Amino acid sequence: MTSTVSSDLRERAEAVLATLAGPGARLREDQWTAIHALVAERRRALVVQRTGWGKSAVYFVATALLRADGAGPTVIVSPLLALMRNQIDAAARAGIHAATVNSANTGDWERTYAAVASGEVDVLLVSPERLNNPDFRDRVLPQLTATAGMLVVDEAHCVSDWGHDFRPDYRRLRTLISELPAGIPVLATTATANDRVVVDVTEQLGLASGEPLVLRGSLDRESLRLSVVRLATPAQRLGWLADHLDALPGAGIIYTLTIAAAEEVADFLRERGHPVASYTGKTDPQERLAAEADLLDNRVKALVATSALGMGFDKPDLGFVVHLGAPASPVAYYQQIGRAGRAVERAEVVLLPGREDRDIWAYFASLAFPPEPLVRQTLAVLGDDAMSTAAVETRVDLSRTRLEMLLKVLDSDGAVRRVKGGWVATGEEWVYDRERHQRIAEARRAEQQAMLDYIDTTGCRMQFLRRQLDDPASERCGRCDTCTTPAWSTDVDQDAAAAAQERINRPGVEVAPRKQWPSGMAELGVGASGRIPATELAEPGRVIGRLSDIGWGTRLRELVDGDDAPVPGDVLDACVRVLAGWGWEQRPVGVVGIGSRTRPHQLDHLARRIAEIGRLPLLGTLTPAGPRPEAHANSPQRLAALWSAFEPPAFPVPNAPVLLVDDVIDSGWTATVAARLLRRAGASAVLPFALAQRG
Repeated sequence: MTSTVSSDLRERAEAVLATLAGPGARLREDQWTAIHALVAERRRALVVQRTGWGKSAVYFVATALLRADGAGPTVIVSPLLALMRNQIDAAARAGIHAATVNSANTGDWERTYAAVASGEVDVLLVSPERLNNPDFRDRVLPQLTATAGMLVVDEAHCVSDWGHDFRPDYRRLRTLISELPAGIPVLATTATANDRVVVDVTEQLGLASGEPLVLRGSLDRESLRLSVVRLATPAQRLGWLADHLDALPGAGIIYTLTIAAAEEVADFLRERGHPVASYTGKTDPQERLAAEADLLDNRVKALVATSALGMGFDKPDLGFVVHLGAPASPVAYYQQIGRAGRAVERAEVVLLPGREDRDIWAYFASLAFPPEPLVRQTLAVLGDDAMSTAAVETRVDLSRTRLEMLLKVLDSDGAVRRVKGGWVATGEEWVYDRERHQRIAEARRAEQQAMLDYIDTTGCRMQFLRRQLDDPASERCGRCDTCTTPAWSTDVDQDAAAAAQERINRPGVEVAPRKQWPSGMAELGVGASGRIPATELAEPGRVIGRLSDIGWGTRLRELVDGDDAPVPGDVLDACVRVLAGWGWEQRPVGVVGIGSRTRPHQLDHLARRIAEIGRLPLLGTLTPAGPRPEAHANSPQRLAALWSAFEPPAFPVPNAPVLLVDDVIDSGWTATVAARLLRRAGASAVLPFALAQRG
């Protein structure tokens, strides 16, 4: 009898799959095993399978079967809007009504909630951040938890801080799972999890109770041709990319490590006649949608993207993935290259590593979990009354990004709670797990070394990546550049290399001025709030380049981190080029330097030479007042430290535009405070100029 029931269930499952993937589609054995466990046994399962294997088919088929048996809607926790859009389209093909609640569709929330309550919605997709939105958590989630037919945690490696893309909001899922009624199946899925992450995911999500089903398949991708092309300079790498882009099959993705690099590379490739678009965390949501559609429909050769285009982007015929700069771990690298070659016989995967990659890794590593004193300080400032993140920021010296991450972790650990209006302390005891954070830091260093080993290996590259994911590979792939004759030479067309060198050497980046004072400055004794008055604003500024730029970045880092020495000739030449191409409405009538306690000679030399070259008077220098301000991580505390950091101008300030010269623009608050002083002293406009911008 059991066999007959199982056979009938499989027939029904195959029928649903046919509507989802076409009449010829058949379930893989592991897909069927997972579906049977979820539908017939109501178990909890973790599925670790490569991108393109069909993990979404498991939960959509299981949803259709559970709904047919009278179960409530499936709740899918999904991390990215792009992933949600693809999942909704896929569900519709199987006759499943899916809806989503996310930051981009706030106007639809009430209608969606009502549709879920009335049974019209089969699948509700929510972001992990939404789970702790006070209104959603307190008003919608209890009913949803009580009536859900299945819970799916997509990209489940995000729950583990051993994973390459840890997201603290995922930690809240353990509480959600613990509150599900008995017999509600739970499915967690990911394409990138080694043994350590698998164990951590099952523990963090509370899946370990009831002997969860763990299905892990081979991570080999027979379509992928892995290559590493080592070139000495950024110009050679950029020239190689422009020279070889047309030879790469189909349409694809070019990954960079920073937003600045993505925009710079996209601009250069367009200059060379290639139809490409940039795609980063700063790209407007509507522009993201348009860029995704252009890539899906092959209207562009490539998207030049940061990791913002990663999990969930579904283009089965993606022909190539190129990395201009190596990710910090083989696991993250595998996750990104897994976008390619899902429905084509051959896809090219090319890594162009650079010497500057390690500096970028070090920067991102510096954003790790804060040390215990700052965590204790955060807990100490919270009480029974709700305090906004902006208010906490005035009392805890952490950047907004790190502070939000910390608060979310403390929330998931039960030490704080998010409420309307901000955060409150719960009074629950909290223990700082120093050993775990040290182990994570050590693991990150080991991953970085493993990435360097991947670049240098003479062994099979796919075998190397699979072993990093604890997927044993006894045989070489026979496809990568170490198993066969390398597919790509290191030759670079001279014209392309020269154009790349010219683009990289081209100085000049606009820096937007600060227009709003940070919130809560009164708490720090500073009388500034709201919009900065137009009569005190700085104009848009200019720098030679960003410290993270492909070209000028390395040269500028050497200069601003080096000795307090005169500015060399090549950098002064770049200054002249930037100033000559500025295009200001009215030429400045003089130069004002910003005084420095740490680099006085270099800044004095820079201001004097710019004045001499521009045949402008050096009006004077803003003199530092009092002791050197401490360095701070967030805007409110930076501004408070700088508010009285300079004496009012001791020189006549003309009622005309002036050029304000500094070495580095970091947060922008130094230029903002200095511009305020100069505008109040009579300047009609202040034009900030610096050698470099951080970021």
